[in-house]
Amino acid sequence: MKKIFLLIQFLFSISYYAQVMLEANGPGNTYELINSKFAPGYDVVENPECVHSQFGRHISEIWDDDLKKYVFEFYIHVNPDNDRCINFDRQRVEIKTYESSPDNLKGVQGETVTYKWRFKLPSGFQPSTSFTHIHQIKAVGGDDGNPIFTLTPRKSNPNKMELIHNNSTKVAVVNLSLFENTWVECIETIFIHPTNGKYSLIIKKVSDGSVILSYSNDKLLTMRADNTFIRPKWGIYRSLDHPEDLRDETIRLNDFSISEGTTGINLNRKEIPQEFILEQNYPNPFNPETQIHYSLPFSDHVSIRIFDLLGKEVVKLVDEYQNAGFHSLTFSNKIESLRSGIYFYRLTTGEFTKTKKMILLQ
Repeated sequence: MKKIFLLIQFLFSISYYAQVMLEANGPGNTYELINSKFAPGYDVVENPECVHSQFGRHISEIWDDDLKKYVFEFYIHVNPDNDRCINFDRQRVEIKTYESSPDNLKGVQGETVTYKWRFKLPSGFQPSTSFTHIHQIKAVGGDDGNPIFTLTPRKSNPNKMELIHNNSTKVAVVNLSLFENTWVECIETIFIHPTNGKYSLIIKKVSDGSVILSYSNDKLLTMRADNTFIRPKWGIYRSLDHPEDLRDETIRLNDFSISEGTTGINLNRKEIPQEFILEQNYPNPFNPETQIHYSLPFSDHVSIRIFDLLGKEVVKLVDEYQNAGFHSLTFSNKIESLRSGIYFYRLTTGEFTKTKKMILLQ
């Protein structure tokens, strides 16, 4: 019975964690709320309270008059804040996913991940001439010292907002004033690969949808070859090399979303896909038929099977060698006569396995 319970728990974790959302819900228990979404049972908030405990928590939930809802406000102070009493030439208050987060919050090679969030900088935001990151995509394992991507305000004349790749190349630069006292929405999509990665970031104003920063690249490094996974960070992480340039600062963030995979496979595409995709396009819940779409970046033996809640295989849909490309099949319960309930469909090849949930209604 214990084995059955653990299997059910595992299968539910695969399906229900397909998308994770974090929104402020009112004052109090802010760190607990963030932890519950990004790594239940662990601590994902990096703060300077080891040296500045008298201020209290460096993230709070406040009412925002523009969005008409509660949002997260992050605080950092020129003195005495540092970097977790580990580094004293920099300071940070950030939230993250990391090793102890669920697997769906870790981007691994071959996956596509999409991060969405909103933020607002205050008027007169003062960044460092060195670095002031407000968003990072970091790698874990192997060569993981430098971030893969950062969104970085920079002191200059005028101040700039920079999107930086691999800690060295500024791939997009716009005036920082476009972000001050204005809520913006970010959509960042990453296909993870050491050489053939894909990346896009679109930032637009919440008020009217106008785009103020846009960048995409269909062939670049989005994960180093020896990295285990990539993960996001949000907040304020800044250098103290020139404290005279800085002030006690804030940033507001909210509406975080982390999701894996893509939607809407175009079966008429002729090119070879660069990633595995598995999805049930419509409908879900279904009765009596539904379509399952999947893509194979290379030819391989393919298995697609359906399991019940106890992990018992109930239907084998595919068990054969297939060519690389975009594929589709129809699952009809007119033939199988399964009972109403939750089932799981699983794609397995020699190098890839993915499981997702479907709901059958009678």
